[in-house]
Amino acid sequence: MVDSKKTKINFMKYIDTHAHVNFNAYKEDADEVIKRSLEKGVGVVNVGSQYSTSVRAVEMAHRFENVWAVIGIHPLHLRKQNLSYQDSSELEATEIKTSGEEFDYKKYLELAKDEKVVAIGEVGLDYHHFEEGDDVEKLKQQQQEVLLKAIQLANEINKPIMLHCWDAYPDLLEILKKYPVEKKGIVHSFVGGYKTAKKFIELGYKIGLNGVITYTDDFSRLIKEISLEDIVLETDCPYLTPVPHKGERNEPYMVELVAKKISEVLEIDIEDVKKITSGNAIRVFGIKKESLL
Repeated sequence: MVDSKKTKINFMKYIDTHAHVNFNAYKEDADEVIKRSLEKGVGVVNVGSQYSTSVRAVEMAHRFENVWAVIGIHPLHLRKQNLSYQDSSELEATEIKTSGEEFDYKKYLELAKDEKVVAIGEVGLDYHHFEEGDDVEKLKQQQQEVLLKAIQLANEINKPIMLHCWDAYPDLLEILKKYPVEKKGIVHSFVGGYKTAKKFIELGYKIGLNGVITYTDDFSRLIKEISLEDIVLETDCPYLTPVPHKGERNEPYMVELVAKKISEVLEIDIEDVKKITSGNAIRVFGIKKESLL
Protein backbone atom coordinates (compact mmCIF):
# COMPACT_ATOMS: atom_id res chain seq x y z
CA MET A 1 0.00 0.00 0.00
CA VAL A 2 1.30 3.43 -0.93
CA ASP A 3 1.90 5.91 1.87
CA SER A 4 -0.16 8.65 0.31
CA LYS A 5 0.79 11.21 2.95
CA LYS A 6 4.32 11.16 1.57
CA THR A 7 3.22 11.40 -2.04
CA LYS A 8 3.53 15.12 -2.62
CA ILE A 9 4.86 17.10 -5.53
CA ASN A 10 6.68 20.40 -5.57
CA PHE A 11 5.32 21.51 -8.93
CA MET A 12 2.24 21.10 -11.08
CA LYS A 13 2.75 20.43 -14.76
CA TYR A 14 -0.67 19.21 -15.77
CA ILE A 15 -4.12 18.53 -14.38
CA ASP A 16 -5.94 15.50 -15.76
CA THR A 17 -9.43 16.95 -15.56
CA HIS A 18 -11.21 13.64 -16.14
CA ALA A 19 -9.83 10.37 -14.78
CA HIS A 20 -11.43 7.22 -13.40
CA VAL A 21 -8.78 5.77 -11.12
CA ASN A 22 -11.76 5.16 -8.83
CA PHE A 23 -12.96 2.44 -11.26
CA ASN A 24 -12.46 -1.31 -10.96
CA ALA A 25 -9.78 -1.25 -13.66
CA TYR A 26 -7.46 0.00 -10.89
CA LYS A 27 -8.80 -2.02 -7.97
CA GLU A 28 -5.42 -3.72 -7.44
CA ASP A 29 -3.16 -0.69 -7.78
CA ALA A 30 -5.15 2.57 -7.62
CA ASP A 31 -2.85 4.24 -5.09
CA GLU A 32 0.24 3.27 -7.08
CA VAL A 33 -1.31 4.78 -10.22
CA ILE A 34 -2.07 8.03 -8.41
CA LYS A 35 1.42 8.13 -6.93
CA ARG A 36 2.99 7.57 -10.34
CA SER A 37 1.07 10.49 -11.81
CA LEU A 38 1.76 12.84 -8.90
CA GLU A 39 5.47 12.08 -9.08
CA LYS A 40 5.37 13.16 -12.73
CA GLY A 41 3.68 16.42 -11.74
CA VAL A 42 0.16 15.53 -12.85
CA GLY A 43 -2.77 16.41 -10.60
CA VAL A 44 -5.79 14.15 -10.89
CA VAL A 45 -9.54 14.81 -10.94
CA ASN A 46 -11.34 11.49 -10.42
CA VAL A 47 -14.87 11.43 -11.80
CA GLY A 48 -17.75 9.30 -10.52
CA SER A 49 -20.23 7.54 -12.78
CA GLN A 50 -22.64 6.43 -10.03
CA TYR A 51 -22.89 6.84 -6.26
CA SER A 52 -20.37 4.12 -5.33
CA THR A 53 -17.64 5.41 -7.64
CA SER A 54 -18.42 8.97 -6.57
CA VAL A 55 -17.85 8.03 -2.92
CA ARG A 56 -14.64 6.28 -3.92
CA ALA A 57 -13.45 9.40 -5.74
CA VAL A 58 -14.01 11.52 -2.63
CA GLU A 59 -12.22 9.02 -0.39
CA MET A 60 -9.26 8.93 -2.76
CA ALA A 61 -9.12 12.73 -2.92
CA HIS A 62 -8.78 12.86 0.85
CA ARG A 63 -5.85 10.43 0.79
CA PHE A 64 -3.77 12.56 -1.57
CA GLU A 65 -2.81 16.15 -2.12
CA ASN A 66 -3.46 17.42 -5.67
CA VAL A 67 -6.24 14.89 -6.20
CA TRP A 68 -9.88 16.02 -6.39
CA ALA A 69 -13.29 14.47 -6.97
CA VAL A 70 -16.27 15.00 -9.25
CA ILE A 71 -19.49 13.26 -8.21
CA GLY A 72 -22.56 12.31 -10.22
CA ILE A 73 -24.34 9.66 -12.25
CA HIS A 74 -23.54 8.83 -15.87
CA PRO A 75 -26.63 8.62 -18.12
CA LEU A 76 -25.88 4.97 -18.91
CA HIS A 77 -26.19 4.08 -15.22
CA LEU A 78 -29.82 5.16 -15.17
CA ARG A 79 -30.84 1.69 -16.31
CA LYS A 80 -29.41 -1.75 -15.64
CA GLN A 81 -27.80 -3.42 -18.63
CA ASN A 82 -24.67 -5.12 -19.91
CA LEU A 83 -22.91 -3.17 -22.60
CA SER A 84 -20.10 -4.17 -24.88
CA TYR A 85 -18.48 -0.82 -25.54
CA GLN A 86 -16.05 -0.45 -28.41
CA ASP A 87 -15.36 2.93 -29.86
CA SER A 88 -13.99 2.85 -33.39
CA SER A 89 -10.75 4.26 -31.98
CA GLU A 90 -10.29 1.47 -29.42
CA LEU A 91 -8.47 -1.80 -30.02
CA GLU A 92 -10.60 -4.02 -27.80
CA ALA A 93 -14.16 -4.02 -26.56
CA THR A 94 -14.85 -3.14 -22.92
CA GLU A 95 -17.61 -4.91 -21.04
CA ILE A 96 -19.61 -2.48 -18.91
CA LYS A 97 -22.28 -3.41 -16.40
CA THR A 98 -24.53 -0.48 -15.55
CA SER A 99 -26.35 -0.23 -12.25
CA GLY A 100 -29.84 1.06 -12.95
CA GLU A 101 -29.46 3.65 -10.20
CA GLU A 102 -31.94 6.39 -9.41
CA PHE A 103 -30.61 9.87 -8.83
CA ASP A 104 -30.97 10.42 -5.09
CA TYR A 105 -30.70 14.19 -4.84
CA LYS A 106 -30.24 14.28 -1.06
CA LYS A 107 -27.43 11.73 -1.05
CA TYR A 108 -25.57 13.48 -3.84
CA LEU A 109 -26.11 16.86 -2.19
CA GLU A 110 -24.45 15.71 1.03
CA LEU A 111 -21.54 14.23 -0.88
CA ALA A 112 -21.23 17.33 -3.07
CA LYS A 113 -20.65 19.55 -0.04
CA ASP A 114 -17.27 17.89 0.59
CA GLU A 115 -14.40 20.34 0.18
CA LYS A 116 -12.57 18.02 -2.21
CA VAL A 117 -15.51 17.84 -4.62
CA VAL A 118 -14.85 20.34 -7.40
CA ALA A 119 -17.77 19.64 -9.78
CA ILE A 120 -20.93 17.64 -10.42
CA GLY A 121 -20.59 14.85 -12.98
CA GLU A 122 -20.20 13.09 -15.06
CA VAL A 123 -23.74 13.73 -16.07
CA GLY A 124 -25.35 14.36 -19.41
CA LEU A 125 -26.89 12.69 -22.43
CA ASP A 126 -25.94 9.46 -24.20
CA TYR A 127 -28.03 8.63 -27.26
CA HIS A 128 -25.37 6.30 -28.67
CA HIS A 129 -26.17 3.16 -26.70
CA PHE A 130 -29.86 2.70 -27.42
CA GLU A 131 -30.71 -0.85 -28.43
CA GLU A 132 -33.33 -2.40 -30.71
CA GLY A 133 -36.68 -2.39 -28.97
CA ASP A 134 -35.85 0.52 -26.66
CA ASP A 135 -38.42 3.20 -26.01
CA VAL A 136 -35.96 5.82 -27.19
CA GLU A 137 -38.08 8.87 -26.42
CA LYS A 138 -38.74 7.66 -22.88
CA LEU A 139 -35.04 7.00 -22.29
CA LYS A 140 -34.10 10.41 -23.66
CA GLN A 141 -36.64 12.06 -21.39
CA GLN A 142 -35.25 10.17 -18.38
CA GLN A 143 -31.71 11.31 -19.16
CA GLN A 144 -32.82 14.90 -19.65
CA GLU A 145 -34.74 14.95 -16.37
CA VAL A 146 -31.73 13.66 -14.42
CA LEU A 147 -29.49 16.20 -16.15
CA LEU A 148 -31.81 18.98 -14.99
CA LYS A 149 -31.54 17.68 -11.41
CA ALA A 150 -27.75 17.67 -11.73
CA ILE A 151 -27.82 21.27 -12.97
CA GLN A 152 -29.99 22.17 -9.99
CA LEU A 153 -27.48 20.47 -7.68
CA ALA A 154 -24.51 22.24 -9.25
CA ASN A 155 -26.22 25.59 -8.83
CA GLU A 156 -27.26 24.84 -5.25
CA ILE A 157 -23.68 24.14 -4.16
CA ASN A 158 -22.19 26.73 -6.53
CA LYS A 159 -19.90 24.35 -8.38
CA PRO A 160 -19.36 23.65 -12.11
CA ILE A 161 -20.60 20.64 -14.05
CA MET A 162 -18.80 17.86 -15.93
CA LEU A 163 -20.80 16.94 -19.02
CA HIS A 164 -20.90 13.66 -20.90
CA CYS A 165 -22.46 13.83 -24.35
CA TRP A 166 -22.60 11.25 -27.13
CA ASP A 167 -24.72 11.80 -30.25
CA ALA A 168 -26.71 14.47 -28.41
CA TYR A 169 -24.95 17.83 -28.77
CA PRO A 170 -28.03 19.72 -30.09
CA ASP A 171 -30.19 18.62 -27.17
CA LEU A 172 -27.44 19.36 -24.66
CA LEU A 173 -26.93 22.85 -26.04
CA GLU A 174 -30.66 23.54 -25.88
CA ILE A 175 -30.83 22.43 -22.24
CA LEU A 176 -27.80 24.47 -21.20
CA LYS A 177 -29.26 27.58 -22.84
CA LYS A 178 -32.62 27.12 -21.16
CA TYR A 179 -31.26 26.02 -17.78
CA PRO A 180 -27.87 27.74 -17.28
CA VAL A 181 -25.25 26.38 -14.94
CA GLU A 182 -23.97 29.30 -12.87
CA LYS A 183 -20.35 28.08 -12.70
CA LYS A 184 -20.41 26.57 -16.21
CA GLY A 185 -18.00 23.62 -16.55
CA ILE A 186 -16.50 21.20 -19.06
CA VAL A 187 -17.84 19.33 -22.08
CA HIS A 188 -15.79 16.21 -21.51
CA SER A 189 -14.28 14.02 -24.27
CA PHE A 190 -15.43 16.37 -26.99
CA VAL A 191 -15.55 14.75 -30.43
CA GLY A 192 -17.66 17.25 -32.36
CA GLY A 193 -16.65 19.82 -34.92
CA TYR A 194 -15.27 23.28 -34.26
CA LYS A 195 -18.62 24.96 -34.99
CA THR A 196 -20.31 22.91 -32.27
CA ALA A 197 -17.41 23.53 -29.89
CA LYS A 198 -17.78 27.27 -30.39
CA LYS A 199 -21.44 27.09 -29.37
CA PHE A 200 -20.45 25.54 -26.03
CA ILE A 201 -17.63 28.05 -25.62
CA GLU A 202 -20.04 30.92 -26.22
CA LEU A 203 -22.07 29.57 -23.28
CA GLY A 204 -18.95 29.67 -21.11
CA TYR A 205 -17.84 26.03 -21.20
CA LYS A 206 -14.38 24.56 -21.66
CA ILE A 207 -13.72 21.77 -24.16
CA GLY A 208 -12.14 18.59 -22.77
CA LEU A 209 -9.69 16.88 -25.15
CA ASN A 210 -8.10 13.48 -24.59
CA GLY A 211 -6.24 10.67 -26.35
CA VAL A 212 -8.76 10.55 -29.20
CA ILE A 213 -7.00 13.54 -30.79
CA THR A 214 -3.76 11.52 -31.04
CA TYR A 215 -5.33 8.78 -33.19
CA THR A 216 -5.81 10.79 -36.37
CA ASP A 217 -5.45 14.33 -37.66
CA ASP A 218 -9.24 14.71 -37.83
CA PHE A 219 -9.25 17.07 -34.84
CA SER A 220 -6.51 19.39 -36.11
CA ARG A 221 -8.99 21.94 -37.43
CA LEU A 222 -10.87 21.93 -34.12
CA ILE A 223 -7.62 22.54 -32.23
CA LYS A 224 -6.66 25.37 -34.56
CA GLU A 225 -10.08 27.02 -34.67
CA ILE A 226 -10.73 27.29 -30.92
CA SER A 227 -8.54 29.17 -28.49
CA LEU A 228 -6.15 27.31 -26.20
CA GLU A 229 -7.79 29.30 -23.39
CA ASP A 230 -10.95 27.25 -24.01
CA ILE A 231 -9.32 23.81 -23.74
CA VAL A 232 -8.65 21.53 -20.78
CA LEU A 233 -6.76 18.26 -20.92
CA GLU A 234 -8.02 14.87 -19.80
CA THR A 235 -7.33 11.16 -20.19
CA ASP A 236 -10.71 9.53 -19.44
CA CYS A 237 -8.53 6.71 -18.14
CA PRO A 238 -8.65 3.73 -18.20
CA TYR A 239 -10.13 4.38 -21.65
CA LEU A 240 -8.88 6.23 -24.76
CA THR A 241 -5.17 5.68 -24.20
CA PRO A 242 -3.15 8.09 -26.35
CA VAL A 243 -0.65 7.07 -29.01
CA PRO A 244 1.94 5.51 -28.70
CA HIS A 245 0.46 3.56 -25.75
CA LYS A 246 -2.83 2.74 -27.45
CA GLY A 247 -3.93 -0.72 -26.41
CA GLU A 248 -2.57 -0.34 -22.88
CA ARG A 249 -4.48 0.75 -19.81
CA ASN A 250 -4.51 4.53 -19.71
CA GLU A 251 -3.18 6.49 -16.70
CA PRO A 252 -3.39 10.18 -15.71
CA TYR A 253 0.29 10.91 -16.39
CA MET A 254 -0.33 10.13 -20.09
CA VAL A 255 -2.21 13.43 -20.35
CA GLU A 256 1.12 14.91 -21.42
CA LEU A 257 0.75 13.06 -24.73
CA VAL A 258 -2.49 14.95 -25.36
CA ALA A 259 -0.62 18.20 -24.72
CA LYS A 260 2.13 17.07 -27.08
CA LYS A 261 -0.35 16.55 -29.91
CA ILE A 262 -1.85 20.01 -29.36
CA SER A 263 1.59 21.62 -29.34
CA GLU A 264 2.45 19.89 -32.62
CA VAL A 265 -0.79 20.97 -34.31
CA LEU A 266 -0.44 24.57 -33.13
CA GLU A 267 3.34 24.58 -33.64
CA ILE A 268 3.95 26.05 -30.19
CA ASP A 269 6.05 25.03 -27.21
CA ILE A 270 4.45 22.32 -25.09
CA GLU A 271 5.23 24.51 -22.06
CA ASP A 272 2.66 27.00 -23.33
CA VAL A 273 0.05 24.24 -23.66
CA LYS A 274 0.84 23.07 -20.13
CA LYS A 275 0.64 26.52 -18.58
CA ILE A 276 -2.55 27.64 -20.29
CA THR A 277 -4.58 24.42 -20.00
CA SER A 278 -3.60 23.88 -16.37
CA GLY A 279 -4.60 27.45 -15.62
CA ASN A 280 -7.93 26.83 -17.32
CA ALA A 281 -8.55 23.77 -15.14
CA ILE A 282 -7.63 25.62 -11.95
CA ARG A 283 -10.10 28.38 -12.77
CA VAL A 284 -12.93 26.06 -13.83
CA PHE A 285 -12.71 23.98 -10.66
CA GLY A 286 -11.99 26.90 -8.36
CA ILE A 287 -8.81 25.26 -7.08
CA LYS A 288 -6.89 27.55 -4.77
CA LYS A 289 -3.35 27.93 -5.98
CA GLU A 290 -2.03 27.82 -2.45
CA SER A 291 -3.42 24.29 -2.18
CA LEU A 292 -1.15 23.13 -4.97
CA LEU A 293 2.00 21.62 -3.59
